[in-house]
Amino acid sequence: MFFYLSKVFWFFMQPLNLTIFLLLAGLIAGLIGRRRLAFTGSVLAFLILALSTWTSLGAMMLNPLEERFPRPPLPQKVDGIVVLGGGFEGAINLARGGYELSSSGDRMVETAILARRFPQAKVVVSGGHGAFFIDAEGDADTASRLLVPLGVSADRLVLEDKSRNTYENAVFSRKLVEPKPGETWLLVTSAFHMPRAKALFDKAGFPTVPWPVDYHTSGKEGVGLFRDNAIDSVQNTTIALREWIGLFAYWLSGRIDQPFPGPGG
Repeated sequence: MFFYLSKVFWFFMQPLNLTIFLLLAGLIAGLIGRRRLAFTGSVLAFLILALSTWTSLGAMMLNPLEERFPRPPLPQKVDGIVVLGGGFEGAINLARGGYELSSSGDRMVETAILARRFPQAKVVVSGGHGAFFIDAEGDADTASRLLVPLGVSADRLVLEDKSRNTYENAVFSRKLVEPKPGETWLLVTSAFHMPRAKALFDKAGFPTVPWPVDYHTSGKEGVGLFRDNAIDSVQNTTIALREWIGLFAYWLSGRIDQPFPGPGG
């Protein structure tokens, strides 16, 4: 139920969709003579779109998430690497049978590099089909088509293809590999996603070393107008809003212990 509610809620709350719904509400209000309501809906839609597109709001919301878990020194020994799904274009790969990378494709690139650096480490790719409206291939189903040609032998891959969200990534991955005390596992995901991912893996009893990738900010953006192109600005705002809402929702539901988890717990 949590999965379905979260998908429906986010469908209405993501900035572009919310802008469309507010404009539609304003149009309907205008048609029935509710001019004040029509004006309010239009102004709110404009503000959401303008702030998301023309300002550094998205980057400023993302940066605290990305800075929360700095990348540590590389351990001397690594027993396994867990990479979370989101790095592939699932709908395209399902149709074409390829391994097209998404904007979070750094997750898979970094995993391939780490796998070559630690040739004895297991590589867990955790990610099923989590889209609500789109028919797509899960990352775990795509991963071998990319990682094996890049030199990661198939017998090292552990493909977890059932999870639909980060909570299930953590729970299902732990069940598959049953990490032993003293083992070192790297957790690879986007830097903005690391606070929620690390907290969920800790809660599931799967100790990991956070290895953030896929940074979207330099940390130097500051408050300003037109600091990035419009498409990237909207994407940053959308990602940041989704992640902050996700953290709050997981904390309220008891799936993580803090609303903004950090290295200390």
